[in-house]
Parts: sequence; structure tokens; C-alpha cells
Amino acid sequence: MRHGKKFNHLGRKTAHRSAMLSNMASSLIMHKRINTTVAKAKALRKYIEPLLTKSKTDDTNSRRVVFSYLQDKESVTELFNTVAGKIANRPGGYTRIIKTGARLGDNAEMCMMELVDFNELLLSETESSKAKTRRSRRGGKSKAQEETPKAETAEVKEEVVEEAQVEEVKAEAAVEEVEAKAEEAEAPKEEKEEETKEDNKKKED
Repeated sequence: MRHGKKFNHLGRKTAHRSAMLSNMASSLIMHKRINTTVAKAKALRKYIEPLLTKSKTDDTNSRRVVFSYLQDKESVTELFNTVAGKIANRPGGYTRIIKTGARLGDNAEMCMMELVDFNELLLSETESSKAKTRRSRRGGKSKAQEETPKAETAEVKEEVVEEAQVEEVKAEAAVEEVEAKAEEAEAPKEEKEEETKEDNKKKED
């Protein structure tokens, strides 16, 4: 009878089940993601996450404990040299299970299991979404504008008024210069017209 035994036996005896989980854990550490059934992935998550936590302290005892579970030197060195540095700041939840549909043949529910910190696409998307700021269509004031005191807004208005006055003075000066140039250009024409009139009078005389 299985009274009180709630874990999934996965249709295997103890030795077969532990060997299978050990091999799957080594494959996940080496390749960073594997495809398997949802039931095996959930069992593997309980198996591998304590080992990932153990790898954060790199000493002889931790390496021996992890090797007793994985039984593979290459996966142990990969875990302590590469994976441990990536998961150092993460307090648990090192793996992600993404369901991929049913398997042809026995219709078993399949999934992809991966290490969270090695999926660069999802990490870049989360960083970009955090960097975005939200704009409302109502045109309401932002918190920064609301927090600015009235004195600062009054100073800004005075500066704007002064700048507008300076621009008006510059525009008037530019208009005066244009008018002066126009008068200077008209003066020689008037002199020439007077000279031509005097010459015509002399010829008539």
C-alpha cells in the first residue's frame, strides 16, 4: 500500500528512477535545456534545484555531495564553474518549464525544461520592458512636475518672459536695419533722377 507516499514514482523502481533523474540533471546542466514529459520535469525540478543551491558554495564538501547525486565529473565542473556564477544572485527558482503540447503515440504532455538565467532572449525582453515608461493620453502632469514647487515655476515663467522681450528687441533692431538699408539704396536713385532732370533742362535751354 502507498499510504502517505505522494511523490511520483514515474513507473520505475527506486534505482531506475534515481539513475534516470541523475542523467537528466547532468543533461540539463550541460545543455541548459532539455525536452521531456511534464511529469518527469516536475520530478527533476525537485531533484536538481537543491543541487544548484549547493553549488553556490564552492568547496570540497559541496562538490562531493553534488557528485554523489550526478555521478559525472564533467557536469559537476560545468555546474560549479559556469552555472553557479550565473545563478549566484537568484534565491531559488532556477528552472523554467514550458509546455509544448502532446506527444504523438501515447499523447503524453510534453514540455521544455531550461535554466532561467541562460535564456538570453527572455532576459533581454524583461530588461527592455522595465526600461519603458508609460505615457497617458490624458495629458496629465507627471509626478516630477507635480512635486516642483510654485516658486520654481514662477522663476521659469519670468525667464520665458525675459527671453521673449529680448527676442522682440532683436526683431525691432533687424527691422530698423532693413529700413535703413532700403533708404540708402533709394538715395542714389533720387540723385540720379535729379541729375537727369538738370541735364534735360540744360539741353532745352
